[in-house]
Amino acid sequence: MNTCVLGAGAWGTAIALHLIQCGHSVSLVPRRIEQAMELTSKRENSEYLPGFKLPESLQIGHQLEPVLMEAELVILACPAKGLRKLCQHIQVAIQTTEQLKLILILSKGLEQDSLKLPDAIVQEYFPQTAIGVLSGPSYAAEVAAGAPTALSLAVEICSPTMEAIQESMSNDRLRLYLTDDVKGVELGGILKNIYAIGAGLCDGLSLGDNAKSAYITRAMNEMTSIGKALGGRKETFYGLSGFGDLIATCFGSWSRNRSFGESMGQGLEPQDIINNQKTVVEGFVAVDCLHQIAENKALETPILDELYGIIYRGTAPELALRNLMVRELKTEF
Repeated sequence: MNTCVLGAGAWGTAIALHLIQCGHSVSLVPRRIEQAMELTSKRENSEYLPGFKLPESLQIGHQLEPVLMEAELVILACPAKGLRKLCQHIQVAIQTTEQLKLILILSKGLEQDSLKLPDAIVQEYFPQTAIGVLSGPSYAAEVAAGAPTALSLAVEICSPTMEAIQESMSNDRLRLYLTDDVKGVELGGILKNIYAIGAGLCDGLSLGDNAKSAYITRAMNEMTSIGKALGGRKETFYGLSGFGDLIATCFGSWSRNRSFGESMGQGLEPQDIINNQKTVVEGFVAVDCLHQIAENKALETPILDELYGIIYRGTAPELALRNLMVRELKTEF
């Protein structure tokens, strides 16, 4: 299948390498021409995914028009904040979408101004094209190395065409599970970033295994409650894109969101951490977005409320912890 991956960060590069192993014809398109030139000359993404050779069969592009000309699968591998601009560039560059079977979103965040999910943004520009979301526990370096991985592929209709794409993107190292709960899969990917910040706070404050385990369990409950209220299905949040991704992101030393929380727990200021961060911490903006949505819908979200207070109102992490611990007692379920 002719595939182009738009965005050459760690995850975009890793999925491009995986698709080459699956036998696809793949073009990887960085945002910056300087990065495209470096990838072409060094055959390694030393900036975002060092240590993995880019095979000669992986084409490196920069101009969108030629790579989109015959693309059957377009993968959007950019941070959520850049998704709208990327769609605008594609809309200008693409001549026809007749051959395009699927636009697949890897972004895990909300648009801060509109509070829109990624698929809603993409649908504005490509209303007649099938749009999907790929999500789940997926540390880029492990995918690039061929470590066993399983992910959710969410599409609106699980048609024979989508089943064929599922099969063509799967091999003995990476297994895709098809679902039609697009909203649930998107929300799972966004919410787990938020709650991974709290897991990092547990680490930074040295609260111990009991506290972190209890936190993740209650975060999972809150995450599912929010997800259902916003239109996702309960079972989706107990799947790969929910519980699976939450566990990976809360415990992975590589997790930017967990590390962000850990640094706050060690006394650093949130904005200072973000200002010195090379890569995007999606949970930072997502906390603000979901807090607004939860308030508008009058949802009960005590953990989210305390995370918002720590990040945006200067609440001391120790006080936020006490606020959670002295809440009115209740039954567990």
